[in-house]
Order: sequence, then structure tokens, then C-alpha cells
Amino acid sequence: MKDQRYPGVSIEELRQRLWEAEDTLHAIRDGDADALVIRTADADKVHALSGGDAGYRVIMEAMDTGAVAIDANHSVVFANAALCGLLNCTQEHLTTRGLLGALSPSVATLVGRLLNDCDNSHQGSQFEQVIDGQNRHFVVTAAPLPLGFGIGKVVTFTDVSARLAAERATESERIARAVISSANEAMVVCDTHGKVINANAAALGLLDSDPLGVCFDDAFRLEFPVTSQVMHADDLVLMAIDGSAVQGLEAQLLHGGRHVDLLISAAPLRLADNEIGGCVVTLVDNSERKGIEKQQSLLLLELNHRVKNTLAMVMSIASRTAANADDLVDFRSRFNSRLQAFAATHTLLAEASWGGLLLSAVIKRELAPFITSSGPKVVMSGLDLEVSPDIGITFGLVVHELTTNAVKYGALARQSGIITITGENKGDGLVEIVWTEAGGPPVAPPTRRGFGQTLVARSLNRGNGSSGEVTFKAEGVQCRMVLPLRA
Repeated sequence: MKDQRYPGVSIEELRQRLWEAEDTLHAIRDGDADALVIRTADADKVHALSGGDAGYRVIMEAMDTGAVAIDANHSVVFANAALCGLLNCTQEHLTTRGLLGALSPSVATLVGRLLNDCDNSHQGSQFEQVIDGQNRHFVVTAAPLPLGFGIGKVVTFTDVSARLAAERATESERIARAVISSANEAMVVCDTHGKVINANAAALGLLDSDPLGVCFDDAFRLEFPVTSQVMHADDLVLMAIDGSAVQGLEAQLLHGGRHVDLLISAAPLRLADNEIGGCVVTLVDNSERKGIEKQQSLLLLELNHRVKNTLAMVMSIASRTAANADDLVDFRSRFNSRLQAFAATHTLLAEASWGGLLLSAVIKRELAPFITSSGPKVVMSGLDLEVSPDIGITFGLVVHELTTNAVKYGALARQSGIITITGENKGDGLVEIVWTEAGGPPVAPPTRRGFGQTLVARSLNRGNGSSGEVTFKAEGVQCRMVLPLRA
């Protein structure tokens, strides 16, 4: 049989509901219930009732949050198992010492203040306490609680350590991502499987495709020449994930049709609990340093070449000087003067950073000690031409020999002497230089070929249009040279 006011509900069901409602009313009236649950559309609401305390104990014991009920004298009436676990104590300990006695002095002061202020409203705060050697973070609240024997208070303790740790880990991750993103060096983060989970802009600039979700060794095709190809990119990542850091390993990455020199470092990614959650790989562009090293290597080779050439030149000067010297004193004098000329040309080269020499600078350096306002004159034209170091050194020695001969027998032996030196670019990388003396003593051809003639004949006749010739005319010596601008 159905009741028309409650369609779909039988009379027997309605009677059952009525009996349950009457039992609830009797329990509330007689003090057998201390809480009432009222179900609404949004949520269930629990209302504490004056009367017996068995009900609220059941409710508190079922809570995950640590809770304790105390009377007006702050004596512990009941503490649930969750609170005993949080404070690492027994209920007997709490009952004996009281809630405040189980807490550290600073926390006891805080909770005591909350208890004093919660007569008419909820009060809450946070604190930190060391339990079993670990810092634990709690949120504590205090509120009035109607008890069967009067008005007491309920205090709840919620352990938020895990939540704070998660928030800190999230913040640390956010900061780490910000650091990685803003780093100038390429940085890549891999998970424990070696797959890329983060890469900054510098790292993406080394690749042609997105590496996220790709194994590091597939994303970065690295070669390690210094390891004779024994080391591979996946070995680097595995070592870091296993806890071993690798620093400054040279590698090459093919990018944009060229090999980019890199310095690779990898370190384990340690999480808050020191657990390894992957690795961080740093890739530093090493191209500039490698370029400097190559340049230094070339400079050392060039220095070695120049030293050998210099020694060979000195040995040649010594040999030729000895062949024409009258005695040891004569040899020492001539050899020293020629070495000084050789050194003077080297000084000019050093001042020019071995980039080249101006012909006019070489001539002025040799003739400067012998030219005065009242003495012999030198007229130069067309000599502001630059030659390579090797050509400049040979030309300097030739000018020294011509100058020495002019001082002894030619235009520089008299104040009326004049030396005219002209230069003309002949094209095809050649320059013609003519040294002409006048106004000096009458000139006679020498009876034997000296060092200067030999130097001109052998050193200036290099082929490819170069030549050198000394003519002893009665009015003065003339030397005609055709030199390459570059060796």
C-alpha cells in the first residue's frame, strides 16, 4: 500500500523512518547522543550536543587529524590515536602531563594563548616542533566544545610537513627552471631513463628539432674524439644518473653543417631527500678556445720556422764573413756589424707585429747614423711599399752592405756625396729598386767578390722575375734590384 503524499514509498518504509526519528529524539532528549549529523545538498554538518561523551570520542577517533578534548581546567578528557602518533606519546602520557606539558615550551605558550582566546570563536596558528630528530610543521586550531558535563575545548593538530615539502619542492623546481632558462650555457635536464624533460633556449639553439621526450643520446649526436670514440652520450648520462659527476669532457656536435666544439659536464639531479631524480647536462661552446689553441699551435710552428730560418741566416752570414775576412779581428768587426743590421730589421718586424716591412723604413734605419744636415744626402722616392718579412730581412742585409761600402769607398765617404734610391712597382707582385751613388771618390771595380756582391747575386736572384746586380761605375756604385713583394 502506498501513501499518496510520498509516491513510490511504501507504508512500511514510512513507518521504519518514523521509528528511527523517534529513537533519535529520545537519544537527544535523554543525553545518549552528543552530536547530530544534518545532511544537506552541499555537505554533511556535525553539531556537538550536550550530554554523554561516547559519541564525540568515536568521531574524534575516526579523524585523520590529531585532536584532543580538554575540560575547563585544561585537563585532557580524550586524545585520539592520530594526535598520539603526531606527538609520539601515549594517551596516558597526555592525561598525566596534560596537553601543554607534552609540547615544547614555545609551542605550549602558543597553544595556551589559543585556548584562552577561543571561548567564543575558533582560533588557529602554526608552529614547528622537532619530533624524532625531524622538524615537523603543524597547524593548530582551538574551539569551544559542548560536553556532557559542561563546556570544554577541542584542539586539533594537522601535520602539514608533507604539504610544505611539496610546496618547497615545487618552488625549488620553479627556481631551477628559471635558472636553467636564464643560463647562457646550454643546459639539459634528463629523467632517470635518460630522456630530456627540460632544455633551455641555448640548448635548443644547438638542435634542429625539439628534444623533449627524446633520449639524450638521440637528441644530441655527440662525438668524443679525446676518448677514441669509446665514450658515448648515453654513457655520460648513465654515469650522472648513477651519482658520478663528469666535468669538462671535450666533444663535438654536428650542427648547421659544421662541427661545434663543446665542453660537456653532467651531474646527478638530487631531489629534496637526496634521491637522484635524473641528471643535468651542461654544454659549453668551446669553439673559441679551440680556435685560440689552433692559433697558438700555428704561432708555435711559425716561431719554430722563423727560429730555424734565423739560425740558418746567422750561420750563412758567419760563413761568408769568415771567407772574406783578413783575420779574426776583421771577422769579429764585420760579423758584429752584420748581426746588428740583421737585428735592426728584426726590430722593425717586431714593431710591425711581423705583418710586413716598408722599404723606406728599412733604408732609413740603416742610413740614419751617417746622414747629417751638413753631410751626405739621401734622396728617396717610390719606396713606401710593403714587403713580406723574409724579403724585408734580405733587403735589410743588402742595404747594410751597400751602406758599409758607401761609408768606406763611396758617396758616404764625402760630405758632397749623394745617394739616390728609387722604387717602382712593376706589377705582377714585383718592385724594382735602384741604388745610385754620386759625389764620392772615384770608384774602381774590386779585385775580388765581397760579401755584398755575393748576397745580391745569390739572395736576390730568386726566379719568377726577381734579380739583383751591382755595377761599379767610376762616378759611383749602382745596384739594381727587382724583388717580389711577397716571398
